[in-house]
Amino acid sequence: MMNKNIVLFGFMGCGKTTVGSELALNTGRELVDTDSLIEESEGMSINEIFKLHGEHYFRDREHDICKNLADRSRLIISAGGGALTFERNIEALKKGCVLVLIDVSPEVIYERLANDSTRPLLQCDDKMGAIRELYAKRDGIYRAAADITVDGNQQKGFVALDIMKAVGIL
Repeated sequence: MMNKNIVLFGFMGCGKTTVGSELALNTGRELVDTDSLIEESEGMSINEIFKLHGEHYFRDREHDICKNLADRSRLIISAGGGALTFERNIEALKKGCVLVLIDVSPEVIYERLANDSTRPLLQCDDKMGAIRELYAKRDGIYRAAADITVDGNQQKGFVALDIMKAVGIL
């Protein structure tokens, strides 16, 4: 498992990018973020992509990125919150990656995202309701896709340490 890519996934706000940065620092691996790669290739934010082209278009770009990253090695991949709710992305990434679910409670997610206005799926009056509804839809899918599940309610350093232990880097 040591040479495989490590894919960090989970609900938005679970800490994929933050923990990914910590892992990259501690392992010398390159951190790549699927959402950032999509924004760079499209020349616009995810919000703009959703508004101009719709979610289906965004999900197709996301799938292209997943396929391309799976062919590389020794990466830390921060996958967008919805990426691993699609079987085609799971299949693509399972080929050269270990999939790590960063599991965080809806309450912690709400605390982390209460003032966030960048997430298209949370642009509503009842953020907590939207988080609970989306979490309920995604939780089983996430758990089924995961090779490893870690507790993301703890500090980023501890989450990174748990991941390194689980994948055999330590």
